[in-house]
Amino acid sequence: MEVTITAEAVLRAASLLGALGALGGAALWCVKFVDRQRRQDRELAAIRREQTLICYGVLACLKGLKEQGCNGPVTEALSKLEKHLNQAAHEEEP
Repeated sequence: MEVTITAEAVLRAASLLGALGALGGAALWCVKFVDRQRRQDRELAAIRREQTLICYGVLACLKGLKEQGCNGPVTEALSKLEKHLNQAAHEEEP
């Protein structure tokens, strides 16, 4: 039994390997992209939770200042923050 390897066979094999490599590279890129998006989504959710806590803390401080008799910028900031939190709560509803 004699095996002959022609230039055409080598070119076909190289072409096939190149195409498979390109497909594999594209699939790997897609997997990495999806993984990166999921990680960013988790990080953004953590940031949103932290910002919500900070907003509620600032709201509590402003209400405390208002109860102590502070007016002017405290009243204005309190009003704007309550309005913002109310609007943000309604935007999150499905």
